[in-house]
Formats: sequence, C-alpha cells, structure tokens
Amino acid sequence: MRKTTSKMWAAAAGVTGIALLATACSGDSDTPSDEGSEGGSENITLTLATFNEPGYTDEMFQAYEAENPGITIENVKAAESGDARESLNTHLASGAGAADIEMIEIDWLPELMQYPDKFVDLTDPALDGRWLDWKVAQATTPDGVLLGYGTDIGPEAIAFRGDLLAAAGLPSTREEVAEALGGADATWEDYFAFGKQYTEKTGKPFFDSAGATYQGMINQVENAYEEEDGTVIAADNPEVKAIYDAVTTASVTDNLSAHLGQWSDDWTAAFQTDGFATMLAPGWMLGVIEGNSAGVTGWDIADVFPGGAGNWGGSFLTVPAQSAHPDEAKKLAAWLTAPEQQISAYKSKGTFPSQVEALASEELLGSTNEFFNNAPAGEILANRAKGIVAPFKGPNYFAVNDAMQTALTEVDVNGGDAAAQWDSFVSAVSALG
Repeated sequence: MRKTTSKMWAAAAGVTGIALLATACSGDSDTPSDEGSEGGSENITLTLATFNEPGYTDEMFQAYEAENPGITIENVKAAESGDARESLNTHLASGAGAADIEMIEIDWLPELMQYPDKFVDLTDPALDGRWLDWKVAQATTPDGVLLGYGTDIGPEAIAFRGDLLAAAGLPSTREEVAEALGGADATWEDYFAFGKQYTEKTGKPFFDSAGATYQGMINQVENAYEEEDGTVIAADNPEVKAIYDAVTTASVTDNLSAHLGQWSDDWTAAFQTDGFATMLAPGWMLGVIEGNSAGVTGWDIADVFPGGAGNWGGSFLTVPAQSAHPDEAKKLAAWLTAPEQQISAYKSKGTFPSQVEALASEELLGSTNEFFNNAPAGEILANRAKGIVAPFKGPNYFAVNDAMQTALTEVDVNGGDAAAQWDSFVSAVSALG
C-alpha cells in the first residue's frame, strides 16, 4: 500500500460505504454533458482523482490535451490513499460524484471488485501483454472483467543515510550496506542485527516506523490475512504473529524505531533532523523521501531487501460507471498507463512501472537518481522486482491491515503493551465476522 489511515473507525466507515453499494443508485450518472457540444465537437472536462505522488505532471496533461482537442483534464489529488478510498466509497454509494477516472490502491481494490457493475470494463485486446501478468490478475474479476489499468508497482529496496552510518563507523556505501545486510541472502534478522549495531554506537533510531517495517515483512506472506475462498485467517496465522512479535521486539525491546507514525507530522519533520538511518523504500517512496528531505544530503539506496523480493503498493486507474464520458475516460486511462507515460511518471516521482515494455527500457534501466547519491535507481528497482510473488489480498485485507497498523501505532508510538495490542487486533478481526 501507499498510505493508509491508522484508525479503525475509518476502516469501519469504508466498510459501511461498501455495504451501501448493494442498494445504491444505478451507476449511471444524471450529470449532463458539458454545454456547447454539437455534432461531436463537444468540449469535455475529464476529472482524474489521484492520491500521494503518482508522477503525473501538468506537462503530461498538456501534451494529451494538445493531442486531443476539446479535452481538458482536471486532476483532483487527495493527500493519501485512505482519503481517496473514503471519498470514492461515498460517491459509489450515492451513485454520483465520482471522478471520470479514479485511482485505486491495491490494498482496497479487492473491496471494490465485489461490485464490478460500478465500473466500466476496461478489457481491450489491443492492450493485451502491456502489464506484468500478476498486475493484471489483481484487477481482473473471476469472470474476466478488467476493472483497472495498472500504474506502478512497489519493488522494495533499503534507503539509508550513508553519512549517519559512516559517522557511526559502520558500512555506509550502497555496496557495503547490501553486503552487511546479507546480500542475496539478506534476512530480517540481519537487518535488525545491523540496526542494533547502529543504535548501540549512537543511541539513535535505526528505522522510522514499526508499522512501515511490518508492512514490508507482511507483504512477503502469500496468504497473510485471508484464504482464496474468503476465510479470514489473520488472527490464527502463525506467520502474522511471528512478524508482529519480531517488529515489536525490534521497536520496543531493542529500541531500533524512531517511534513515529508514518505520514504523521512528526515523521515528516524527522527527515530534517536526522531522525533515523534507514527505511524501507518501494519505488514510490523515493519521491516522498526526497520531498521531505529538502536540503538534506546523505540519502542512498542499497540493492538489497531482507527476506527476498517484496512489493509494497501499486495502483490502478479505473473508470466508474457513473462517468458521463466513459469512452474518453478509458482512452485517457490507457494513455496514462502506457509505457512512455509511466516512464515519465517514474522520472518525476519514482513510481516504478508495471508495463513489460517499460521494464525492459534502457531509459528506465539506465536511469540514476541524483538526490540518492546518483544511485542507479532504475537498475536497483528492476533487480528488486525480480522474483516478486504478489500476496493474495481479499475483500477484508484493508480492514484487517488497518487494525494491525492501529495496534502497532499504539505500541510503537504511544507506548502501549504489545501483548494487549495483539489481543485488540484479534478482537478487531473477530468483529469483521
């Protein structure tokens, strides 16, 4: 995922919104066409709802408008994924108000795939083979309806402050850090052990957030919260409990965490105060780090990730059925998710493409990131993308994961008892039914 809210009431509100879809108005919108249309010369405004930093720029929109006279693009950007989810759920439940194109994040896409009639089928034989197979599968219903065009994926590496590690007398170049974490055989035990060295030498936090670290670990579990038949197994899955215990031990017992809630004001401010030495870095996070670290030097990226390949996040562009201009919206969504535009988005904000052609592009593979010490970011993320096995995420994934993040926040940020918060998580999962 990219950003999610950390309060269960938000998840509950979203679930309520989804439940309303069964009795909501028809997906057809009563919104009239833009005035002034005559014989196909209609001037159309297409609204595009996004969140975070998808990498789409004004220059990209202007290029599309120039190629498609009469089309104006209005980008409505939510601050985070959770805000976008709540807004879309409300519009789908009421039957009106959704954007012509809605960006949906993988963690809450499964909720909406229960209601395919609320979206336009984006199946297009001309686009077959554009995306990684597992990316397409995530947005395809059991009966073959394609609800979303893939934007980015989130192969993970380790971002680190080389200057802080060097000051502690520890390995500090990208090659040294990768080796210190175990290289191709890196484990989470290696990561935490390296962190203990740093914290013992400096008395400072090693990583930013228990919640973020947990997310990297749980995304490597094929069936963490649900079986394919919908059975919720989160509270009884020993892998989930083992990861929770490992993260809370590293956070509380070993004090490796900066005890910050990711996306909080304190977390954002910590980038300016040397608040931590490492963090997990899917491609889309690179733009976030750079944006929060204006004037700060020392960030780099190591071509390594504990536990093997991992994917955190990735989104899709969908066209709600209530759009007044579904054909034009589908065309724009296809253009925005073409390899050329996704490479541009990557260059803008680090959102790593999910398109097969883009992934093989020398323009991508040869790209460097000046802010991250001129790291060969394209090559590193491409390496990190190899071997990704997308975990199963069912309709309850968002709510279960939100309950877990609430528990971790209580422990890591607010000083709560880990055992008690695990029990709270189990209770929240049980309440889902």
